[in-house]
Amino acid sequence: METLEFIIYPDGRVKEMVTGVVGRSCEEVTAAIEAKLGSVVSREATADYYQQIQPLAAETAAEATVSYSNWT
Repeated sequence: METLEFIIYPDGRVKEMVTGVVGRSCEEVTAAIEAKLGSVVSREATADYYQQIQPLAAETAAEATVSYSNWT
């Protein structure tokens, strides 16, 4: 599960924590938010940042792309 958590300090600083986002994609997820908040003073990479995205096997990928619903 992807989670963004923000702590806003009384002096106006904002601490942003991202969990559940693998690799550098967390930078894409937070770019628009950071642009609105102001300049980024520092970054700390988590273990998720250094993980590799595992490609799905061809059979699994084919199964994942086909979905049907029983809702009518």
